[in-house]
Amino acid sequence: MRIAHLILTYTNPFQTERMIRNMMHEDFDFYIHVDKKFDINPHLFLKTLPNVYFINNRVDVKWAGFNTVIATFASIKEILATETKYDFINLLSGQDYPLKPAAQLATFFEQNKGKEFISFKDIKNDWKEGLIRMERYFLSNYNFKGKFTLEKIINFVMPPKKIPYNMHPYGKSMFWMLSPEAAMYVVEKVENDKKLMQFFSFCWGSDEFVFQTVLMNSSYKDKVINENYRFIDWSLGGANPKILDENDFKPIQESNMLFARKMDMVKSSKLMNLIDSNLLTLFGVLTWHI
Repeated sequence: MRIAHLILTYTNPFQTERMIRNMMHEDFDFYIHVDKKFDINPHLFLKTLPNVYFINNRVDVKWAGFNTVIATFASIKEILATETKYDFINLLSGQDYPLKPAAQLATFFEQNKGKEFISFKDIKNDWKEGLIRMERYFLSNYNFKGKFTLEKIINFVMPPKKIPYNMHPYGKSMFWMLSPEAAMYVVEKVENDKKLMQFFSFCWGSDEFVFQTVLMNSSYKDKVINENYRFIDWSLGGANPKILDENDFKPIQESNMLFARKMDMVKSSKLMNLIDSNLLTLFGVLTWHI
């Protein structure tokens, strides 16, 4: 068994180091995509860690824009180009953190071969906000003066977008644990279809429904488990989850999640210490010391 952990990041490289060190395992490889708009040099020391590689085809990621999907696609293609036989690709951000020792993570993947883990909602029936993100035109992938005015004009003139081929829309979190075959199926399905590319490129936050929609409208549907095992707190509302702190330790401890987000090296330091000393120990051995 072998797992490729794909980390999309632009934040504190020392936080990424801490995450990776707590996940080191003989069956794990780590691939890091650093947002192209940020200097990669502060991150390059991570190459000294075992089984850590950098994605070469870096993409300028736009918040809520389609470039997040493009960056993910580019990374998946580079991982598969290594010709290493992986059982899962695990998509993470630089602000995620493990909640189980690496050996337990490895056991989870070993016991769940053949399954696809991705959280989803039925957008048409259960996520009306998601439907607005898909039906209206958004220029999130672009930065120019007057962008929002142009968006209003376009949406006033144009009828609501319709998803190609009458696909049923699904979506939720952008983070998943998929087989390389399923991940590459999504890449090829979208990249080779101009209608799908155009549709998703003018959505808002398309990273939260491209993979779900394509997989749930494919033969992979029966293999999909509606769970990504991430502890995320959306209680504050808005488009971003809460930055977790030490007050979140108890619900994290009581959950059966494998990873938590969002973490911040400063604001979440006490929480990460609690996780290290209480959850990331195996046979009494602490995996990270500070």
